[in-house]
Amino acid sequence: MRRTIEEHAKRLKLSWIREHYHEVEATTHEEFLFKLFEQEIQQREKRKLDLLIRQSSLPDISGRQFDWNGIHLNSELSKDDVLTGRFIERKENLILYGGVGVGKTLLASLCGWNAIHHAQRKVRFYTVAQLVNQLLEANSKGTLGKLYKQIESLDLLILDELGYVPLHKQGAELLFQVLNLCYEQRSVIVTTNLQFGQWNHIFGDPILTEAFIDRLIHYSHLLVFNRESFRHKESLLNR
Repeated sequence: MRRTIEEHAKRLKLSWIREHYHEVEATTHEEFLFKLFEQEIQQREKRKLDLLIRQSSLPDISGRQFDWNGIHLNSELSKDDVLTGRFIERKENLILYGGVGVGKTLLASLCGWNAIHHAQRKVRFYTVAQLVNQLLEANSKGTLGKLYKQIESLDLLILDELGYVPLHKQGAELLFQVLNLCYEQRSVIVTTNLQFGQWNHIFGDPILTEAFIDRLIHYSHLLVFNRESFRHKESLLNR
C-alpha cells in the first residue's frame, strides 16, 4: 500500500505528500486528508515564491529600514499605495527622482519585494545599463523576441539608475520598445537623478526623448527625494 500511495502521489505531482505522508498524524480520515493537502499547498506556495524571488534579481535589502522623511508624493498617491502595490493593480508607474544615495533604489526594491511576498506578482529588477546590454546582445543573437516575452509576462518592471550612463542610439531605441511593451499593460518603476529636461543627455535624440517621457509619465506618479545622501551622511559620522 505504501508503494502505491507514493506512485500515485508522484503521478499527480504531489511531491510533499509522496515524501512525507507517513509523518502525518490524525485521528480521522478527514483530518488526515486535510493535513496532507494543507502541507502540499504550503510547499507549492513556497516553491512559487522562491522562484519569483530568484527570477526578480532584486537586491537583498533584508534588515534595512526605509525612512520617508524628505520624500514628496503627489496628492493622488499615498505611502500605503506605494508599499501595498495598489499602483500595480492600476497599472500605474512610479518615477523616483533625487540625488545619489538618497534611497531611491531601496524604495524601488522594497516595492518589488512587497509585490512578490504579498501578492505573488512577477517582478524584474534591472539597472538601465544591464537591461540595455541584454537587449543589444539579444538583438545581435536574434533572441530579442524571447526577451520581450519575458518582459511581457511581468507585473512590475524596475529600471534603476536611468541617467547614470548615456545610451547609444540602438540601445535607446530598444529601451523605448520595452517601455512600449509596458505601456498601459504593466507597471514600471524608474529611478533617476536627472530632471526630465536633462533626459536628452541619456537618449541623445530629442524626438525619442520626448516619446519616452510621454509614454512614461502617462499614468505615473513622481516621488521627489529631497534629502541628503545617506552614504555621505554616514561617511561624515564615521570621520
